[in-house]
Amino acid sequence: MIVRDFNKITKDEKDRVVSDANWTSVRMLLADDGMGFSFHITFLDAGSEHTFHYKNHFESVYCMKGKGRITDLATGETHEIVPGVMYALNEHDKHTLVADEELVMACCFNPPVTGNEVHREDGSYALEDA
Repeated sequence: MIVRDFNKITKDEKDRVVSDANWTSVRMLLADDGMGFSFHITFLDAGSEHTFHYKNHFESVYCMKGKGRITDLATGETHEIVPGVMYALNEHDKHTLVADEELVMACCFNPPVTGNEVHREDGSYALEDA
């Protein structure tokens, strides 16, 4: 059984806290945990805009706090993001996420991330050898 405390991770396990421009992700589960997915709590700064394209990963995201919107860049369709809304990038959807307020999101990635990834110029993560 794996039990982790978000508060302890953010205080004592800084290697599990990853930040980039206008977002921070607390990596609760990573590839080396052997679960077949990774689980993160991600904070996106109010007023920020992010374009991602996870070509090598599937991601599902559940909004716990805040308000924003996601646009599918292939279709132009935009969806409101508020607490209780989940979206899943089941077709490696290139998208833009706008945080009108700070967004707090619970995210799962498959395959799991290792914790060392950085977004490439195209908004994706490279596949890492586990």
